[in-house]
Amino acid sequence: MKPAFWARRAHKWIGLIVGVQALLWMLSGVYMTVVPLDVIHGDHLAHAHGEVLPRASERVAPAELTTRYPGLRSFRLTHVLEREVFDVRDATSRFLVDARTGERLPPMDRDQAIALAQSLYQGDGQVSRVEWITRAPAEAKTRPVPMWAVHFADRGDTTLYLSPASGDLLARRHSLWRWFDFLWMFHIMDYENRTDVNNLLLRIAAIAGLGFALSGVWLLFYSFGSRRSA
Repeated sequence: MKPAFWARRAHKWIGLIVGVQALLWMLSGVYMTVVPLDVIHGDHLAHAHGEVLPRASERVAPAELTTRYPGLRSFRLTHVLEREVFDVRDATSRFLVDARTGERLPPMDRDQAIALAQSLYQGDGQVSRVEWITRAPAEAKTRPVPMWAVHFADRGDTTLYLSPASGDLLARRHSLWRWFDFLWMFHIMDYENRTDVNNLLLRIAAIAGLGFALSGVWLLFYSFGSRRSA
């Protein structure tokens, strides 16, 4: 059989194999280029504003802080719900300390989580429900647990994930982000963790796509050669 026969067969069957995946690459790529990345990140939905803290003479001195909390590795002065606190880290944990009294604060309760989420939220929805999370959901799987999930009844089904220990805004999630994550799974062909951009399945698809292109080039040269001979 002529080489052109094998080129046509290879082009056809490889095209059938990679065609669906190529379509998914195109669709997911269009979504990723049309929707701005800062929108995907939800920067417009919640802002952790940094405010300049006023001078005060009633704060606990750093020397006293290190004495009261042996093993302290680092700390920073911040504020949570209009209260000045030290964000303290030691070898095993992270917690808040009242900046004026030096007392360790308990983890945020439900009402405090709602108040903090509302202070960060920039949308127009109301809190619809609150969850205490001890096992991170797929959309926040890299964030430390336990955490609070505060859901808002807005058009994007916004969820803010908050650390009860530090008051940090751990993640912003909404419908556009969830669509992005879903399409990203198809784009990188990691259907389990959606993080591995160098997995075996993706490499096989890329090699198959290259084979499809090369077989097309082969047919192109054959077509032009046939016309010259005619």
